[in-house]
Amino acid sequence: MSTESDAMVVAGVLALLYRITPAAVGEGPAGTATRNYVAEDGEGRRWFVKAYPRGTDLEAERQALALGEAARAAGAPVPAVRQTVTGEMIASADGLGVSVMEYIADAETAEGGLSGGRWNAVGEAVGRLHRALARHPVGPPHPVAAREVCDVERAERRLEELLARWAAAPPAPGGFAAWAYRTAAGRLAALPEVAARLEKLPATLTAQIVHGDLASPNLLLRGEEVAAVIDFRPPGHRSAVWELGRIVLDPRTVLARPDEWIPGLARAVDAYRAANPELPVEDLLAVPRVAAGYLACSVYPLSEPLDDPACLTPALEAYGRARQGAAGVLWERLEEAEEVLRDVLR
Repeated sequence: MSTESDAMVVAGVLALLYRITPAAVGEGPAGTATRNYVAEDGEGRRWFVKAYPRGTDLEAERQALALGEAARAAGAPVPAVRQTVTGEMIASADGLGVSVMEYIADAETAEGGLSGGRWNAVGEAVGRLHRALARHPVGPPHPVAAREVCDVERAERRLEELLARWAAAPPAPGGFAAWAYRTAAGRLAALPEVAARLEKLPATLTAQIVHGDLASPNLLLRGEEVAAVIDFRPPGHRSAVWELGRIVLDPRTVLARPDEWIPGLARAVDAYRAANPELPVEDLLAVPRVAAGYLACSVYPLSEPLDDPACLTPALEAYGRARQGAAGVLWERLEEAEEVLRDVLR
């Protein structure tokens, strides 16, 4: 179905099942797995509309929306979901699933990186979010082995499998595929050193219900404030400091602000702790080491030239190179970052 015909279906769903009479339905920000629209009603109010492709697990999407609603009810900055006339969070018509939520105006994603007061605002927002989700009925926080958060053995298996596939069909010289091949080989060779550095992590880290995909595109900023957290995943337990580090030590932030990321990290962690004092200090001290270890153990997006070459864009290729560069910077200045955090958290 074309974008135009999908927009017509969306307009009909809004009128019939949401009691929203759209004056206009236009394409919204690009989604990874959804087609997004912005609808404006006759009173000038705008709505963000997600159209899920046929075959999408709509039950999982409902669980993700419900998780966001639970966080919003606890005070986290999450856009409200608009329910259908029958109280559903996702409507279905002509095989198309649709969800609707309030539109966050005048905001930008965090893909441009953190700076200034944004460090404090993001740390505080993630702290509030984690404190709220720690009380989710799926289950309370619990300790997990640090080796499960940065799984070197799993990384070794995946990198070996990836290199074996490339050995059977070597990439052409030049370009991202060749770079990814070389980088995967280098990452595999570095794993023994990575494992040694990860031995300094606490034996266990705290796992709890988290957002699940708290990457820069899913954090909306307005000036130096957090406007909204969007695109939750279904409830699942993961390391809280892994998620905190993923957003405050985004590779683009680390590389773009070489003189700012360590003091910025300290301000973010301090604000997080004020908003969520229940997470142990030992966990918070581990944020930069977990962030570096996770990047070192990841095969994304090195595997994309083989797994899904159609998804490769200049932006994704640049992000892949940034992840590799940021891992090197984090390892190089790791002890300095940890010492600054000790001063803040003592």
